[in-house]
Amino acid sequence: MKRTKIVDILSCNALVGQQVCVKGWVRTRRGNKQVQFIALNDGSTIKNVQIVADTEKIDADTLKDITTGACICAIGKLVESQGQGQSVEIQCDSIEIYGLCPNDYPMQKKGQTFEYMRKHAHMRLRTNTFGAVFRIRHHMAMAIHTYFHEHGFFYFHTPLITASDCEGAGNMFQVTTKNLYDLKKDDQGKIKYDDDFFGQQTSLTVSGQLEGELGATALGAIYTFGPTFRAENSNTPRHLAEFWMVEPEVAFLDQEGLMDLEEDFIKYCVRWALDHCKDDLEFLNKMIDNTLIERLEGVLKETFVRLPYTKGIEILQDAIKKGVKFEFPCNWGDDLASEHERYLVEEHFKKPVIMTDYPSKIKAFYMKQNQATPQGGSIGYQNTEAPEPTMQGTDVLFPQIGEIIGGSVREESYDKLLAEIEQRNIPMKDMWWYLDTRKYGTCPHAGFGLGFERLILFVTGMANIRDVIPFPRTPNNAEF
Repeated sequence: MKRTKIVDILSCNALVGQQVCVKGWVRTRRGNKQVQFIALNDGSTIKNVQIVADTEKIDADTLKDITTGACICAIGKLVESQGQGQSVEIQCDSIEIYGLCPNDYPMQKKGQTFEYMRKHAHMRLRTNTFGAVFRIRHHMAMAIHTYFHEHGFFYFHTPLITASDCEGAGNMFQVTTKNLYDLKKDDQGKIKYDDDFFGQQTSLTVSGQLEGELGATALGAIYTFGPTFRAENSNTPRHLAEFWMVEPEVAFLDQEGLMDLEEDFIKYCVRWALDHCKDDLEFLNKMIDNTLIERLEGVLKETFVRLPYTKGIEILQDAIKKGVKFEFPCNWGDDLASEHERYLVEEHFKKPVIMTDYPSKIKAFYMKQNQATPQGGSIGYQNTEAPEPTMQGTDVLFPQIGEIIGGSVREESYDKLLAEIEQRNIPMKDMWWYLDTRKYGTCPHAGFGLGFERLILFVTGMANIRDVIPFPRTPNNAEF
């Protein structure tokens, strides 16, 4: 008999009174000598379907083997439920056990910590919480592709293996076929790569932005959506060594238009979650964060604050004078920590903030420099004087998360970009092709990067980024 998914069983009234076949994994089994109640889930929904097994129809040996985690097929008549907690149930005629589940099943007990479940990441996917998280992750990916498709962007595939460091930080995983025990070196003791697969030093990408800019200067508007890699020894709830990035790049876009795009895009994703993930969000709101849905709905209601960095520093320093304690300093020129960003969003403004016009020295080489004192801020912050040159950066700060988007207008001038590259001692051998976009038909353009897992953190209410990606890669952890 053809299988029906549980999500369809629970949503299609037309199936009531018909014979159905369901397959999935047992969540619980309870009952007495006359009847057994089996809660079955197949991953298609957070909700279980109840199977009512009459002990006169189903033999005792079969029922004995139906334990939490076992995989079964059940056939029976779908009827309106007489009990509480479900609208329909299956009056079972037959059960076939596909896979037994012994008592050492690691996800058998309730109340396990997320830290414990990370050690069993291959099994945690079957729990209610992680089923909800990863269904939402799917829907967020669909929202991203749908948004950009509807707005005329082209999905552009950038390389995972690269010879350039987009961020200039050097925290990259090397890619090689060389025997690491027998490396060839030149007279200066540097490794020779002439016998390596690519004939030069290569690494896993930290960003698809630079190649994405090439696409934008040909196709007008593109976006990338793929894995990126950072070899940073950061053991925090906000960092991964392997994560997914969404990076749109748009020709002929200025700073104001970029901020409009960032706000519209992220609101679209949040609205998609509320429209398409109702059951999973309600479960997470109940079990993980009882302010989750309220916070998501709040994002849609608010206009994001547009705040120059210099004014943001003034607000933070004023807060310190009034007794607010921060772990890290926040003087002009400092790269703001998550605690500073969250204070601005959660305590001062109580709404998302787009921070603009950062000091040049703390931002990447490709950002466009402001030519004069930035006249920023849609909330009345005009004539905010910055003591040093600033860049046209646009970082979106969110409650619970801090920075969720990092963006900027890109420098389109060949001479200015070249000067910045030389000043920062970035090897020209890696940058010639990037500079060509400024040499041949340069154009104003802008873009941003969204850490996909940080979006999932916000939408699910989860506290640790390791819990919104199926198999987290962090320092000293590459299991599964």
